[in-house]
Amino acid sequence: MRRFRICNLRALRAGIAAGALAWCATAHAQVTGAIQDPLTPPSDSEQKLPYRKFKPVAPQAQLGPPPNFTPPPSGAGSTGFDATNARKKQKPKTKQPTPKANVAAPHVPLETNPAPAKPQDSAPVVSSAAAGSFASGAPGQPPVALTPVYTQPKRRKAHTEPPDPYAAIGMRAGTFLLYPAIELSIGRDSNPSQSPGGRGATTYTAAPELKVQSDWARHELKADLRGTYTAYSPDETPSLSRPYFNGKVDGRIDVTKNDKIELGVRDLVSTDNPNSPNLQAGLSKLPIYTTFGGYGGYTHRFNRLELGVKGDAERTVYQDSKLIDGTSASNEDRNYNQYGGTFRAGYELYPGMTPFVEVGGDTRKHDLATDFFGFQRDSNGFTAKIGSTFEMRQFLTGEVAIGYTKRDYADSRLAPLSGLIGNGSLIWTATPLTTVKFTAASTIAESTTPDVSGIFYRDVGVQVDHEFRRWLVGTLKAGFGYDTYVGGTVPLTAGGTTELCSCVASTATTTTPDRKDKRYSLGAGLTYKLNRMVQIKGEFRQEWLRSNVSGVDYTASIFLLGLRLQY
Repeated sequence: MRRFRICNLRALRAGIAAGALAWCATAHAQVTGAIQDPLTPPSDSEQKLPYRKFKPVAPQAQLGPPPNFTPPPSGAGSTGFDATNARKKQKPKTKQPTPKANVAAPHVPLETNPAPAKPQDSAPVVSSAAAGSFASGAPGQPPVALTPVYTQPKRRKAHTEPPDPYAAIGMRAGTFLLYPAIELSIGRDSNPSQSPGGRGATTYTAAPELKVQSDWARHELKADLRGTYTAYSPDETPSLSRPYFNGKVDGRIDVTKNDKIELGVRDLVSTDNPNSPNLQAGLSKLPIYTTFGGYGGYTHRFNRLELGVKGDAERTVYQDSKLIDGTSASNEDRNYNQYGGTFRAGYELYPGMTPFVEVGGDTRKHDLATDFFGFQRDSNGFTAKIGSTFEMRQFLTGEVAIGYTKRDYADSRLAPLSGLIGNGSLIWTATPLTTVKFTAASTIAESTTPDVSGIFYRDVGVQVDHEFRRWLVGTLKAGFGYDTYVGGTVPLTAGGTTELCSCVASTATTTTPDRKDKRYSLGAGLTYKLNRMVQIKGEFRQEWLRSNVSGVDYTASIFLLGLRLQY
């Protein structure tokens, strides 16, 4: 028995030695390159193999790694025991890209038995069946769903124009910003008297202006003051040199978020047009009149509904007329006071557009119950309008309205004056370089002509400004006016003193139901901006008047060249 055991043990040892020699020869033929550490954990790609072969290790003659030892290959796994005892560098975390919405996953052919990935392949292979809804995540983690992520798109910033490099700088006075300016011009007017066959004259114009704007967190106060003085050389008789001033101051008191009080004053200084039938004969210069007044209003807002009331009062005063013989004539019968009130309701249809309805009435009381021709000129007026305001600052701003007005006079011999009206001021920014302005106005003026109730003025105009360069701006203007003299007796032809224009020296008259004048104007201008403070301006304007009454038509051509100084 003992001999049998010893023989078996020797045979077992011989078999183990022979097998070891054969295995070493085979392993030596297969292993090339660096010696692999047997304690190195399997790589990611090796984990996916169906089986794992045992990798032999060369016999070590000494403790520790040999001199030609190299670290584990790059394909080694990131977890497990590391026999090198070396510090591992932390791999930077890479941010997984967020899949975009509505982007289909790439089509990958379906493979039943995919080949094992090579160690250098880091991207996993995804089948087409799973690519539509899942993708592989980090090693050892479950698949990540590729659910489309819909993020709120960032709102684009509103397009804002860069500041005008040639705009006025202004100056500060306390909490107010002041913008003073003056325009000086010289030119030629072919018909300053606006009469048939009128003589031309050289014209000089000075036009100062001042804008004031408050700089407050609440409330507001602003002013716009503009004046002009026009002189002619050689001057004619009557003198056509005349002043003009239009100033207004507007304020707003914000009582609450939904309540506000509006206050304002205004002043207008001017003269009648040289061809007006209201002028007397034998004038040495045009009489000046002044209209001044103010208003007060209260507005309350109910969510989108806005209701407001406003009261208004003004007075008009005429100077005495200076005659060529050195005497004067009173214009006291033309002085009057006007009082009125307005109710307005608007509804904000959507931001930037508020349609409204406005109803108002007024009364005019003259200083004299009857004028110098024996007519009672006191009257009552009524006006109703419907329109809308626009506050689309990058596209459309302003207000337009159409309506109906009627004025009844105390004297039964004066026919009521009524008709359609249109009012508005609208600015349309067609392009960043082109701006279009629309204006419309309708007014009823007093008359001194016997049997004429009043004068109904309707005016519309359009102006186009285009910037060829920031410093070069071209302007085109067009205007149309329709004047109706309701009732009566109007001047027909020139007579008497030939030195006067036809409207001043007329003695012959004709009776006609209505005198209707049509006024046309076309103009073009060019502005060259040297800097923020100096501009050179040129303008040419052509004017026509055509009437159903003979002897009053005229044509005028005006050319002006000026300099604008502003701060």
